Amino acid sequence: MALIDLPGKVQQRVDAAADEAIARGHAAFVKFSTTPARRIARLVEKLPLGEKAVGLADRVLNMARYCSLWPMTFGLACCAIEMMATGASRYDLDRFGIMFRATPRQADAMIVAGTVTMKMAPVLERLYHQMPEPRYVVALGSCANSAGRFYHDAYSVVKGVERIVPVDVYIPGCPPRPEALIDGLLKLQQIMRRDSVAEKPKVHGIRLGDERYEVLKGEGE
Repeated sequence: MALIDLPGKVQQRVDAAADEAIARGHAAFVKFSTTPARRIARLVEKLPLGEKAVGLADRVLNMARYCSLWPMTFGLACCAIEMMATGASRYDLDRFGIMFRATPRQADAMIVAGTVTMKMAPVLERLYHQMPEPRYVVALGSCANSAGRFYHDAYSVVKGVERIVPVDVYIPGCPPRPEALIDGLLKLQQIMRRDSVAEKPKVHGIRLGDERYEVLKGEGE
C-alpha cells in the first residue's frame, strides 16, 4: 500500500522503480557475498581509511592463525620420529598453540618429514591442494630439502620437495633435532604475522597429471 496517494500511472512508475532498485540491490548483495575475501579487501583498501581497516583485520586474523597453528603430519622417513618427539610431552608443542592434525581439511601447514619419492609426489601434491588457503609447507630434514646425502643420486627420489609444492621454511639436518623443528615453526609464525588478506594467493604446486612429473623423473635418471 502506497504511503502517498498518486495518480495511477505515476504510482505504477514509482512501484516499478522501487522494484528495480530492490532487484539491483539484491543482485549487488549476492555478487558481494560471493566475491572472494581477498578481492573485497583490495577494494576496501582503495577507500578512505581502507588501509587501516584492512591492517586491523590482518592483525586480528593473523594472531588467530599463528596462535593456533594446526600442521598436518606427513611423515615419510626417519625425520618423522623427530617430529613425533617434538609433539610429545618433553617438548610439548601445545604450549605454542601447535596441534598436529591428520587431515588436510583442518590443517594450516604441511610438515614434510622424510624422503619424497616419485611415487609419493602426486599424493603429497594432492593433499596440498586439499588444504584451505592460506597454507604453508615446512621441509623437515635434508631428504625433504635436497634428497639428502643417501639418496642424492637415486633415480626414484625427488631432489627437493619445492619441485612439487612451494616451501616456506627449510629445516636442515639429518635428522634435525626437535629444537630445530620448534625453531622452524616459530619462524613460520613470523611469516604468518606478515601476511595480508589483500594479497593474492601463493603460487600453487604442480598439478596432478602435469608433464613436469616426467621431467622430474628424467632428472632423477
